[in-house]
Amino acid sequence: MRLFLSVLLVTLALCCYEANALPCPALVEDLSGFLLKPTSAFKVSLANYGAPPEAVQAVLDVKSCTDNISDSRRQALIKILVISFFFVHRGFCSAE
Repeated sequence: MRLFLSVLLVTLALCCYEANALPCPALVEDLSGFLLKPTSAFKVSLANYGAPPEAVQAVLDVKSCTDNISDSRRQALIKILVISFFFVHRGFCSAE
């Protein structure tokens, strides 16, 4: 148990030492667009990635489910997703 705790603390120290860093603006825009933009506007932003039509349709299918979530809960989801994604994928893109 002590070894596991030590490894966990070292991993957290190496991966999450920048607790005050800002997430990438493009990431915030994509996540908030997924939850807040209408489907037609979000489909245009998906075109930037050049994904296959099947993948785009799969994302739009999931978006149709998230469109049924209330606005206040969507705002809470945006905050949770941006914070958790940033700490897991630190260095994914620069916040400059």
